[in-house]
Amino acid sequence: MKNFETLSEREILALAISLEEEDERIFADFAEGLRQDFPGSAAVFDGMRDEESGHRRRLIELYRQKFGEHILLIRKQDVKGFVQRKPVWLMRPLGLDLVRKEASAIELETRLFYEKASARTQDASIRQLLDDLAQEERAHEDKAQELEETKLKPETRQDEERARRRLFVLQIVQPGLAGLMDGSVSTLAPVFAAAFATHSTWASFLVGMAASVGAGISMGFAEALSDDGSLTGRGHPWVRGLVCGAMTSLGGVGHTLPFLIPNFHLALAIAFVVVLVELGVITWIRHRYMDTPTLSAAMQVALGGALVFATGVLIGSS
Repeated sequence: MKNFETLSEREILALAISLEEEDERIFADFAEGLRQDFPGSAAVFDGMRDEESGHRRRLIELYRQKFGEHILLIRKQDVKGFVQRKPVWLMRPLGLDLVRKEASAIELETRLFYEKASARTQDASIRQLLDDLAQEERAHEDKAQELEETKLKPETRQDEERARRRLFVLQIVQPGLAGLMDGSVSTLAPVFAAAFATHSTWASFLVGMAASVGAGISMGFAEALSDDGSLTGRGHPWVRGLVCGAMTSLGGVGHTLPFLIPNFHLALAIAFVVVLVELGVITWIRHRYMDTPTLSAAMQVALGGALVFATGVLIGSS
């Protein structure tokens, strides 16, 4: 890698051309990655791509005038000081917040490059172009805002919010809800079976923790390995696995913690109340995000919880 201070004016122009070409392709990738779910925002990045293309053409025209037809191949990974970013194709599925943050960082880095490059050049025409491009990159954020106002009509924004909500449900709510239901319901049997069999709060606590953590690990791996999200749009598998596993453990730990209380009957009563709260939370999530009628969701959750709870009590009392 070369130090930026050692670059000649020819190398600086060649590097600027390479940067604009890379930025243009990144914005094109952003637009393509958002087009299906966020067509309005994709149009914004199409406009930003066109601007970068215009910058590149102006740089190439000046390079030809000064140094001829052959453009040196100098990339930012060949020069010290640039930020190494994760390739766009590895960031699928793309989210609006992620894309806008990445675009903002790209614009800032490019502007700083032009400002520093302009200060190092002696040729008046090169310096003028670099100064102009620095100012245009500074105004790029304002241009993006103008494009949003032009392209993102109110109905488009509503469509994109619905798409964002669908992705949130697919990537976070569904695996989290599956984990919470499994942790809250499936651990009822071992915890209360241990409680009624031993009448020992400590033994019940140990059984509950083992069941909760074990179920969390199992559910996390099962969710992560179910699919890679590339075709279903359900997001990164390990993120889903982490969410599912954490919520599974949380669902079981909730009604396990009361058994840290030495008084068995008090611990049992509090654990029962916690179970009712957990089932209520599950019912609310199913109604809020899965569009399940409240009564139907409550009946389904209550029936499943009651059956598992009864199983634990019967086994523990036998």
